[in-house]
Amino acid sequence: MKPNDRVFRIKFSKVHPLYVQKAERKNRTREEVDQVICWLTGYSQAGLQQQIDKDSDLETFFAEAPALHPNSALIKGVVCGVRVEDIEDPLMRKIRYMDKLVDELAKGKALEKIMR
Repeated sequence: MKPNDRVFRIKFSKVHPLYVQKAERKNRTREEVDQVICWLTGYSQAGLQQQIDKDSDLETFFAEAPALHPNSALIKGVVCGVRVEDIEDPLMRKIRYMDKLVDELAKGKALEKIMR
């Protein structure tokens, strides 16, 4: 098993509420969290809910994502001490992009700036 495999098996339905809690602690909303995740992945709100309901892991969540936003490569910065733009593994990079967008939301960044 590769070191990242454990992360890839994490259920999106477990991560999503943590993102929402993080955002809500900073007076942001679930709608805003979903909006940035949909922007990144191309999911509709219904598609996002479907992934939550069917308990997809992160690997499946990104494999079934309609289309990664073409501007996602513009997402730069540090998550968990690692520069997202330097992450080699494509799936891990996508997961960190999602983490970074939620971080920016929680830090009070405007949606227009987050969704580059």
